[in-house]
Amino acid sequence: MKSLWGKRALAILLGASLAGASGGFGAPAASAAGASAGPAVRIVLDGYNLPFDAAPRTERGTTLVPFRPIAEALGISVVWDAKTKTVTAVGSGADGADAKVVLRVGQKTAQVNGSAVALSAAPVESGGRVLIPLAFFSRQFGAAVAWDAANRTVEIKSPKRAMYVQAFYALRSYPQIDRLKTLNSAAFGWTRIDENGELVTDGRDFAWPKPDGDATPESIVRRVNGETYLMAFAVDGNRELTKMLTDETLRARSIDKLAALAKDSGFGGIMLDFEGLALKDDPLAAQKALNDYVKLLAAKAEPDGLKIALAVPPPNGSYKGYDYQTLGRLADHLVLMAYDYIRQGTPDPIGKIDEAIRLTLNAGVPKSKLLLGINLFNENEKTIVPIIGLAKRYDLKGISFWRLGLMSEAEMAAIDASVTKEGA
Repeated sequence: MKSLWGKRALAILLGASLAGASGGFGAPAASAAGASAGPAVRIVLDGYNLPFDAAPRTERGTTLVPFRPIAEALGISVVWDAKTKTVTAVGSGADGADAKVVLRVGQKTAQVNGSAVALSAAPVESGGRVLIPLAFFSRQFGAAVAWDAANRTVEIKSPKRAMYVQAFYALRSYPQIDRLKTLNSAAFGWTRIDENGELVTDGRDFAWPKPDGDATPESIVRRVNGETYLMAFAVDGNRELTKMLTDETLRARSIDKLAALAKDSGFGGIMLDFEGLALKDDPLAAQKALNDYVKLLAAKAEPDGLKIALAVPPPNGSYKGYDYQTLGRLADHLVLMAYDYIRQGTPDPIGKIDEAIRLTLNAGVPKSKLLLGINLFNENEKTIVPIIGLAKRYDLKGISFWRLGLMSEAEMAAIDASVTKEGA
């Protein structure tokens, strides 16, 4: 397959239709009249299919696609004025500045931030839809567009976007300590709940690091130019997590110790990574136990200004002990660990990740509080791009990587080409 990427290649070949919506662009039904025969046209955004309410098609050498899903997936706000037959689109431009584009049916000139720009074709209204040149939007909003004629596929690469970027720092993360400066926040995995239900700092896999010359735990935390979280890890493999959550003495002791450690060590927040709840137990009981713990921890942390975050398994996974709506309300943000669907070391199915995001949002977690977790142990420089693309597509708060120390040079390059930290 040979695709020609660029901002001018498809100015004549491609068009886009503003998909109908109730009270918006009219009825979503599409007419196939005039469409060329052949397999259906697909739209792929960042390497993953973009769904539509009507099938794309080609017509007299031009590819027509519903534009609203593309606009929304690229973070572009689109408004249709039926009275003036005008389309107004607002989003981040190719240069990073805000861009406002106004097009009118029948006119071959658009207004871009108040300046006239010629179009390759005038927008037309047909069957309750407005067709516009897709390549024009790629030039104005920074997306790269290609037409794969052999596979009848429109390929779109979203522009680099500023998002909240987080990563976990644990044992063996030090070789990539310089990546801390590329993050909005880091969660340091230096504590865990042990087999007795006690919060400890000398676990075999999550432990407080010993100083090594000038490299001390405090100096590492200070290298983050953003938010810092002390992470507490627990897994319910032998019911040690359930034991801690349901024993008032153990629960109070872990909360007191965790809050004191975070405050005394200069952290800005606490991250809970409590995994494996309700594999076999009553889900509602497990959810209540976790909710109660988070409420108590938040009350303990609030006087010291400590934020609370959680890493949670996905709704389409095996563990049902998580009340996503309540946790999303109590926490400053949630990290959705949408991975390990097959086995560790194997790229996760992108469709399952997509489903996990939709289920979490439908459960009541605001997208402004949701970080999409990415397990770097499973992914590579190619598979990581569609996952980051999903975080962009759903306009999530950002992404979170497990973990520093696992990034290859190629993966770092793919990440840096797709996203930059918010506020950079």
